Amino acid sequence: MTTSEKKTAFEKNQKPSENVLLQFKGLEGFDVYNCSIPFTWKGRRYIYGRVEKRHEWARSWVRLFEETEKDTFVLSRNSMIYQLEDPFIAIIKGELVLGGTYVRYRRNQYYTFFTCFYRGTDLEDLRYFTSGPDFMKDIRLVELPQGIGVFSRPRNENVEKQYGSASVIGFTVIPDLDSLCPECIDSAAVIPGLFGKGEWGGCNQCYLLDSGYIGVIGHKSYHSPQNADPASASTLSLDSTAFLHSSNPHNPMTPPSGLAVYINISFVFDPARNRILDEKILAVRSSYPPGPAKKPELADCTFTSGLVPREDGKADLYGGLGDVAEGRIVIDYPFQGYGNICKVF
Repeated sequence: MTTSEKKTAFEKNQKPSENVLLQFKGLEGFDVYNCSIPFTWKGRRYIYGRVEKRHEWARSWVRLFEETEKDTFVLSRNSMIYQLEDPFIAIIKGELVLGGTYVRYRRNQYYTFFTCFYRGTDLEDLRYFTSGPDFMKDIRLVELPQGIGVFSRPRNENVEKQYGSASVIGFTVIPDLDSLCPECIDSAAVIPGLFGKGEWGGCNQCYLLDSGYIGVIGHKSYHSPQNADPASASTLSLDSTAFLHSSNPHNPMTPPSGLAVYINISFVFDPARNRILDEKILAVRSSYPPGPAKKPELADCTFTSGLVPREDGKADLYGGLGDVAEGRIVIDYPFQGYGNICKVF
């Protein structure tokens, strides 16, 4: 069964018990979307959000918001402003690590992107410490008993020729944050069997389980020819268009077409055997409240943020919606039978 067929079957049977749109205050006139998961730091609850005006593209910032009531976040006005997209966090040996995608222009034209990492214990004073390889998003970290697990996400024409999918996910272990570098990320061993022909995706939030497995919340994506609008293809998200109309001679991808479909998935990773266990769909765009999309091609897009366990045994799943909003739904704990999450953010 293809991912498209699995998505259709999932939509027919889904029964979300709760779904809401997050409310953001303090930056009126801007959309906030593709957020990190909410996290607690020094007794207060925060979230990092991607901030951008509706009519602009690839001109966003990452800002910190503090939760003032359930599902409502207010801008933390004294916090740092990061020229990044799609923020994510990890807590590694007591330090908060913030990452996001940096877009580089050359001569006023989009040229490349890469992941930047910041670290520290003071949210007002995180410091930049490294970047990932060029053209790679969705690099994620997880603290392990013996080191740090690193998930990579190469996507280029060589990957497609070798594996048949538009991207793959890799995994490696490094001893500490000081060892994180483009070379070690590039050398991560590929995890087989996750994506089909033409599909891409990546990890969004990773959790060490008490069984020794790693629980991963991620996304899987593909292009559907439905509702395609070739005239506006150049306005798709960076990840779906890759290097469309780029002046970069090393452009690794050919331009896609059609509707960019993003779905929320989970899987259990066995690091000892480098294999995927229990992959499943968690949510699709229709699982969340209805709303607009930045462009028609993103109408079926939910870019996964991650999950937060609940006291009732279920989990809150967060996802960006159509590049304009962030939603939350309640789902069953996705790693049932494979262990409990060791560290709750």
